[in-house]
Amino acid sequence: MAATYRPVSKNDIGIAVSMMQEFYAIDDYPIDIEQSKKLFERFIADEKLGKAWLIWDENEIVGYIILTFVFSFEYGGLIAFVDELYISERARGKGLGKSSIEFMKAEAQKLELKLLYLEVEHHNSNAQKLYLSAGFSEHKRKLMYYKTPN
Repeated sequence: MAATYRPVSKNDIGIAVSMMQEFYAIDDYPIDIEQSKKLFERFIADEKLGKAWLIWDENEIVGYIILTFVFSFEYGGLIAFVDELYISERARGKGLGKSSIEFMKAEAQKLELKLLYLEVEHHNSNAQKLYLSAGFSEHKRKLMYYKTPN
């Protein structure tokens, strides 16, 4: 049975945030559960911000995908950042990562996105290989950020 993808609804927020906790724990990233739930509510209420889906395999939720939208003059329109793609540990090794990337690429085409960006941890060689084999390229630019004080 192939993976299926269903948009995250308000009723799914608790499940999604629970998986988000698992994802963040891999690299010891902090997470504020209540803030994440509020952010999810805001995100799914405004389609201009992006799209999020739960990943189902054999009638079980095994992961999630979040694409956030950005308008880019450089790339000629709307692009998306793969903010998060998570497959639970128990579901890995079944081809769900590959099928999820193919799903994202198909959705990007439907949404007329010009580009998909993503980040991968330096130590996550499995994810890097997966993305490269799916047609992603390493960007020659260095990603930087500034965190505002609010």
